[in-house]
Amino acid sequence: MPTPTDDRRDLLTVIASMTAAPGKEAELKKELEALIEPTSQEDGYVNYDLHQSVENPGTFFFYENWESAEKLDAHLATPHLVRFAGLIPELLDENGLTITRLQRIA
Repeated sequence: MPTPTDDRRDLLTVIASMTAAPGKEAELKKELEALIEPTSQEDGYVNYDLHQSVENPGTFFFYENWESAEKLDAHLATPHLVRFAGLIPELLDENGLTITRLQRIA
């Protein structure tokens, strides 16, 4: 099955990872799922796939592809992402949110 970067090596790939604070797993999952629909309507969106760890169900990852770094920056400034950022201290463990920007090379 093809991935978005098979034909578009110029896309910006993002892996966002986070682990729920103890007892906040279900609430974090619900908040993350709520980000998907509005994000899918954004300019520059290619895909925004939410994953949950099999080994640690409180750990979540977004696998994302964006048309450009500028489109990603615009995404991070949207009301739904700004709102989510305000919830980070309550919902995430002490490691917070890690965002890794990647460029496919092979």
